[in-house]
Amino acid sequence: MDLPVKKPRLEWLDALRGFTMILVVANHVSQMGFEQNWKWSSSLPFLLLFRMPLFFFVSGFLAYKAAQVWDAHNLGQLLVKKLKVQIIPTACFFFLFCAMLSPHFVEAVITNFHSATKGGYWFTIALLWMFVIYYLFAYVESKLHVKSWIPITILFLISLGFYETCFLPKYFSWAQGYKGAHIQWIDDLSLGRVFIHFPFFLYGNIVHRYWDRAQRVMDSKWFYPLVIILVIWATLDVLKWHQLRMEWTNLPSTIAKFGLLTIVFMYFRSYQQYFTKLTVIGASLQYIGRRTLDIYLIHFFFMPNVPAIGMFFDKYRHNFVLDTTISVAMALLIIGFCIISSNILRVSPFFKKWLFGRS
Repeated sequence: MDLPVKKPRLEWLDALRGFTMILVVANHVSQMGFEQNWKWSSSLPFLLLFRMPLFFFVSGFLAYKAAQVWDAHNLGQLLVKKLKVQIIPTACFFFLFCAMLSPHFVEAVITNFHSATKGGYWFTIALLWMFVIYYLFAYVESKLHVKSWIPITILFLISLGFYETCFLPKYFSWAQGYKGAHIQWIDDLSLGRVFIHFPFFLYGNIVHRYWDRAQRVMDSKWFYPLVIILVIWATLDVLKWHQLRMEWTNLPSTIAKFGLLTIVFMYFRSYQQYFTKLTVIGASLQYIGRRTLDIYLIHFFFMPNVPAIGMFFDKYRHNFVLDTTISVAMALLIIGFCIISSNILRVSPFFKKWLFGRS
């Protein structure tokens, strides 16, 4: 009897995930450690356009498993596994974070729990919601007699609708910029973050579902130049021109986010020979990419407290290279400490299983 051949990992995709993790930590260094005002920064407004969208895109890409059998038993197992991996580690580090970095533990727990960002620990909660929604969708989809692109497209369009509400403060209380009282349970569950990022998760999922066709599109002569042109226009409008108003204001931002993450994705795919385990950069990025949960949970404990650097960049804000380099260099140092801390904890099988979801 022939055993099924395990599909090899896409090494460049692990490297891409590692690259994205570096951007996440670098952003937190700038905003939390340097107390940099992102509106005055020369690099943050640009990097923020695609940093988290790219992370969720990769998560959605990896969530699709062509060989997955969607029956009630497997669905239940997947949901339980995700609950364990996402909730237990997040809760442990969240409480530890409140205990170590705040003089008033109970007050910090209550305040951070009722905020949409959870003191920074919103990501795993939002990602859990996305997996739950996607798994339930995939289960229902598997019961359809005809396989079609229509169901996933409908879900993607619905997610875009919710995404758009997050930028219409005149009409929706959970939107950015809303001046009244927010709906508390939406903040408690970080659902607003789900609305903002779920379309990128589904975009990655769709690309993986139709990988052969997606590659043909990416390799066509017209696609990449078109994306570049659209991204230049959209990014300039977001950061410089601000031509569109009212409900259309978010259109350039949306185009820039989808376009920029596509460019980065295509770059890593096109130069994948440089991101294998045989290269120093490739092996390093892959290692970071496979330890993203550990790094994300731990890195808040190693944030620097150097507001003078943020004041300097707020004053001399037209140096993208210097701004980005200092943040990334500090991020790499913090990631190194995170990996060391993770390895120390992983010596214990108990901690390895319950803190990082590894058996």
